[in-house]
Amino acid sequence: MKKILVSVLMLVSGMAATAQTLPVYLDESKPMEQRIEDALSRMTLDEKIRVIHAQSKFSSAGVPRLGFPDFWTDDGPHGVRPDVLWDEWEQAGQTNDSCVAFPALTCLTASWNPSLSRIYGESLGEEALYRNKAMILGPGVNINRTPLNGRNFEYMGEDPYLASRMVVPYIQGLQSKGVSACVKHYALNNDEEYRHQVNVVVSDRALHEIYLPAFKAAITEAGAWGIMGAYNLYNNQHNCHNEITLNRILKGDWGFDGVVVSDWGGCHNTEEAITNGLDMEFGSWTDGLTMGATNAYDNYYLAEAYKKLIKEGKYTTKELDDKVRRVLRTFYRTTMNTHRPHGFLCSEAHYDAAKKIAEEGIVLLKNDKGVLPLNLSKTKRVLVVGENALKMMTVGGGSSSLKVQKEIIPLDGLTARLGKDIEVDFARGYVGDTVQSYNGVTVGRSIVENRPADVLLAEAVEKAKKADYVIMFGGLNKSDFQDCEGHDRKQYALPYGQEKLIDALAKVNKNFVYVNISGNAVEMPWKKQVPAIVQGWFIGSEAGEALASVLVGDANPSGKLPFTWYAKLDDCGAHALNTYPGTWREGGQIIDEEYKEDIYVGYRWTDKEKKTPTFAFGHGLSYTTFKISDLRADKSELTQDGQISFTVNVKNTGKRAGAEVVQLYIHDSESSVERPYKELKGFKKVFLQPGESQDVTITIDKSALSFYDEAAKDWKAEAGEFVALVGNASDNLANSVKFTLK
Repeated sequence: MKKILVSVLMLVSGMAATAQTLPVYLDESKPMEQRIEDALSRMTLDEKIRVIHAQSKFSSAGVPRLGFPDFWTDDGPHGVRPDVLWDEWEQAGQTNDSCVAFPALTCLTASWNPSLSRIYGESLGEEALYRNKAMILGPGVNINRTPLNGRNFEYMGEDPYLASRMVVPYIQGLQSKGVSACVKHYALNNDEEYRHQVNVVVSDRALHEIYLPAFKAAITEAGAWGIMGAYNLYNNQHNCHNEITLNRILKGDWGFDGVVVSDWGGCHNTEEAITNGLDMEFGSWTDGLTMGATNAYDNYYLAEAYKKLIKEGKYTTKELDDKVRRVLRTFYRTTMNTHRPHGFLCSEAHYDAAKKIAEEGIVLLKNDKGVLPLNLSKTKRVLVVGENALKMMTVGGGSSSLKVQKEIIPLDGLTARLGKDIEVDFARGYVGDTVQSYNGVTVGRSIVENRPADVLLAEAVEKAKKADYVIMFGGLNKSDFQDCEGHDRKQYALPYGQEKLIDALAKVNKNFVYVNISGNAVEMPWKKQVPAIVQGWFIGSEAGEALASVLVGDANPSGKLPFTWYAKLDDCGAHALNTYPGTWREGGQIIDEEYKEDIYVGYRWTDKEKKTPTFAFGHGLSYTTFKISDLRADKSELTQDGQISFTVNVKNTGKRAGAEVVQLYIHDSESSVERPYKELKGFKKVFLQPGESQDVTITIDKSALSFYDEAAKDWKAEAGEFVALVGNASDNLANSVKFTLK
């Protein structure tokens, strides 16, 4: 008995000793930075090198000896991309990696509702958790400089303030689930054509006022844990290892403590990667296994080549340790966080979120004589026209392509909503791109059409003559040279002969509704002929239901455009000044693209040049009407360290419940530098019942009055008179009040 007791006491004593000597890096009671330093001190040179570069298409290695798991990333930002093979882009053929496709970020931003951004981020984070992803490669916040950019649909519009307000809650929601955001593409990645060769030439003022604010908000307000360097160059350095953007601005001025990830293949030089701010390298050799040792992942710029330079004494581990600290910090925030919640995949809540975001983001651009919503009591036959009524838009478009559990196409959604009492007919009208697959993901539905264009047009016109309503789903798709990564659009006009079809349909049916499916604006020379125009975006799994809901009036549209819809391409500054897509240098390796329009992007340019857009930034109609009136300020003077509040009354003067977006723009009456006529500096969305009114207050400080002073390299607010302009679109600001900055 004595021996047994001694043994038990020794066992208990040993267990207590083990608990007391738990390594610091595993002790969650210790501060994170202390745990990081302890882990770093235990790592070998080989282990440090292994965690700063990829080991497969989407993962980097952990440290098994210390219990750090591998780190898995995945594309977003509209849903969790299907798993691909370890070393190929083709899908892995799994059966549990279908997802909910959320609306593209242009649609989210068009909602002008930051609370939806939070829901979006949380929902996406839960899907990522279920799939064991530690980092989602998104959101994207590059500014829409030209409507030809093939990747605009992934971004948050043309205005830095709007993008900043919408990106912050998205990141907070995503990271609240223990999944890292990776904000992209930092920075100046404003067109896709020749994206690897473009060297952007831009003023410091335009850089800080237009192209960086959304990234800055993502870091300094949302606390993003990751950021992705862009493919293009700035100041003749690639943005994945750039002294100015990464070291000085991101890590210096903004105090970023997270990890800088290269875009896939965006790293080009070991020594620049060491010194100019890159922390994790992905995709520089994307066939790391299939080509054998020649192109193995150890041949990445931040792999064996880096280790060799350290062993030769050219570099110490100073820079390496900083990179590893950032990687470890990301580990502790994600894979090593034992308090991460559980994930959910394809839940009802996620589908509800996707539908809600889509409904609030859809924009009613035009509605002459109240053609919309459809008058179902007087409708017997509806004709649906157009390839985009059939085409699934969750597949294709580049890295944001998804494999969905379901995608309700517009024709099916509308047919289901109209029910058995209303006949829904269909006419193809035109043929665009019938491909319905991407990287091995197929949709199981063919939209191949072999009849000639004139036959399709004639059929649509004849059917249109007999219909109570004609609803055409047209626009762009996610094929190359449309809304798609890797290339820009070749034209501003609609493709596939759609303009001819629209003209013909408008002539034979007065109740003609055109629904534009795209992430970009398109030329609309036929605008006056079409009584109702809806911007339908790429809205994911619930596309058909959400569009049907808006068309029949179940949901009252409240979306507002996040970009200027130019009447013609030359009304855009980048094209008017012939600066896009830039000029090849001698030798043909680099394109210099000078942003000659400077700070005058979007509505700033159309204001300056007195151009009338097809639809203005911030424009969007409703099935009800609103009156915005009685603008007043709580004071007449703003001090340099104070705030000023502007209040207006918003009344729903119509017969339907609906939502209006109050938009506040600031005009500087006199300045020492040239400034845009007005700039968005505040907005609020308010939901009102018929007859209901509500006061809406927006508060600003001197930052809303500031410009970037290139000489001082800082923000400056000059004393003097300013005007607050308030309304519901950038071209409808009927309320104004003057105030001064002391």
